[in-house]
Order: sequence, then C-alpha cells, then structure tokens
Amino acid sequence: MISFANDYSEGCAPEILDRLQAINFEQNPGYGEDKYCLEAAEQIKQLIESPESAVHFLVGGTQTNLVAIAAALRPHEAVICVDTGHVNVHETGAIEAIGHKLLVMPGRDGKLVAEEVDQLVQDHIDDISFEHMAKPRLIYISNTTEIGTIYSEAELAALREVADKRDLLIYLDGARLGSAMTAKTADTTWTSYSRYCDAFSIGGTKNGLLFGEALVIKDPAWQKDFRYIQKQKGAILAKSWLIGLQYSEILRDDKYLKYAAHANRMAERLAESFVELGLELVDPACSNQTFVYLPLDLHHKLREEFIYEPGLEDAKNNRVSARFCTSWATKKENVDQLIQRMKELLA
Repeated sequence: MISFANDYSEGCAPEILDRLQAINFEQNPGYGEDKYCLEAAEQIKQLIESPESAVHFLVGGTQTNLVAIAAALRPHEAVICVDTGHVNVHETGAIEAIGHKLLVMPGRDGKLVAEEVDQLVQDHIDDISFEHMAKPRLIYISNTTEIGTIYSEAELAALREVADKRDLLIYLDGARLGSAMTAKTADTTWTSYSRYCDAFSIGGTKNGLLFGEALVIKDPAWQKDFRYIQKQKGAILAKSWLIGLQYSEILRDDKYLKYAAHANRMAERLAESFVELGLELVDPACSNQTFVYLPLDLHHKLREEFIYEPGLEDAKNNRVSARFCTSWATKKENVDQLIQRMKELLA
C-alpha cells in the first residue's frame, strides 16, 4: 500500500539520521540547555532577523499550541480562530481544557479575514454584557491552513493592523510553514512572520524531522516565565538536544525549504493530473495538501491500493471528498503510480 495519508509517515531526512547517529554517545545537558538547541535557536533568530525573540523546542504541534496559548492569555481571555482551525477541530478541546474559550468564525478559504476579526471585537465591545463574556485577545491562524491554502503578506499585514488597533496578540501555527513559504503563490519570507506575529511555530514533524516543533516568541510579555509554564505542562523534553540537533541540521543550506518545496511539487503534479482526469478539486490547490472529489466507485477501488483521507460519502452526488497529502519524502514514481491507476480505473 502506498500512503498519501499525511506528511509524517516517514522517519526523517537522511542528513538528520546521520547526525543523530554521529552524536549518539555524546553526553549533553538536558532540558534545552545543550549546544545544539542554542545553535538552532541562533540560526532561527538570524533567519527571521529578530535577535530579541525567544526560541523554544517542543515535541509536537498540539503541545506547542497549547503551551503557547496558555502562556499568552489570562484566565478570562479567548482565542479567535477560523472554524476549520486546528485548535478547533483536531486537538480534542485542548485549548478549552486549559480554560480558554474559542471564538470560532467562518473565515474565507480556511483563513481569517481582518475586517471580520475587527467586527467580532467591535460586537463584543458593543454588547451590554461584554464583561460577562470571554474577552477576545488572541488571533490564532495556521499557515498552511487546514484546507491547504496560504496567507499572503498582505493578509498577514491586515491582521496585524487589526491586532494593533484592538490590542490583540497574533499566534501563527506553522506546522506546515515550509509548505506555505514554498507554495507557487507564496510571497512570504522568514521575516514576514517575525514582522507580523507575536509568536509562531516552525514545524518540523511534518517537514523532515523525526519529531519536533520550534516555537518563536517575539512579544516580551509572552516570553516572561515561559519555561515555568512549559515545564508545568510537561512540555520540556529532557533530551531536548535531539530536537535542537535536528533543527540545526535541517536549517543548514536551506534544506528546510528545499524539502518543503519537494512536497509541494509532488502535490502540484497530483492536482494537475486530477484536473486532467476530469475530477473536481474541493479547494484551491496551493500547498502539499490536495483535496479532490472522487466518484464513489473510483474511491472504493482506489482504497484497495492506496491510503489517503476520505471525508463523508455523498451518496446523493455519488462522490466523496478526499485529501491526498505529500511529504518531503514522497517519491515521484509513487505519484505516477497513483495517477496511472486512476486513469485505468476511470477508463
């Protein structure tokens, strides 16, 4: 079975595995105080041109989102997010579990719209009972979004303008940041995120690392006592050098973006072929996630040979939506094999 289920099915980039093997018997300090974490943190600060930022290494995406938001907010403050946002639909209520309400909005193409965020805050202020409701305080966005779309520089700038006007914080979940930065239509760079966000993550789990997320915090108040909160939430890995070394390697020679670009190119090949086969894309194809409608007959036969994520079957229209996700390690021959098999089944 060939899998297009996600972008973390494989282990890690060969260069990382070689480095891990080379230092296997080294003795390092724990809890992020090792030379590899310090080196990777400096690399990130240089990339984003923000020496005043703090960089922390965590194991996974949900953990990173939870700890970041826990450190940012007071008990009465809430998170603004789009309805398809990861914190809303894929994290088992983790943010609500730490006491912060999610203020969910419909958005557009999986993205928050600055004007609508501004109106949400105004509606809160105008409500006679505003002090009896959770206060909007943090804008949560993800890039790429959960439906594979990306934020432009202008969209980030517009959200920043609203955040400054309304005294809001911006946190960007960058689990697939590499994919967002190397998409064909992308116009953001490393410095875009330090310019417009108070904090953001640089995802490694979904871009060539065995595991690991780097959390960048620019806002000084957000940085205060972060390590206390990180430890309290069980989110400081004793062997943190295993994450730091992976980042120090993947960020060297632009490998982080090169691997992400490969995943995007494989997804583009899929999307173009789906359209050539007469299939309809669910959402705009931008990054390494491709969403397409499959006829039910094709879907049921395809599932015997390939792994991907189907949505709910739409019997009325005889189709099902499906997500095909490519990764840093996706082989062109596997993409071609999927396309060829689809051609045969549709013939």
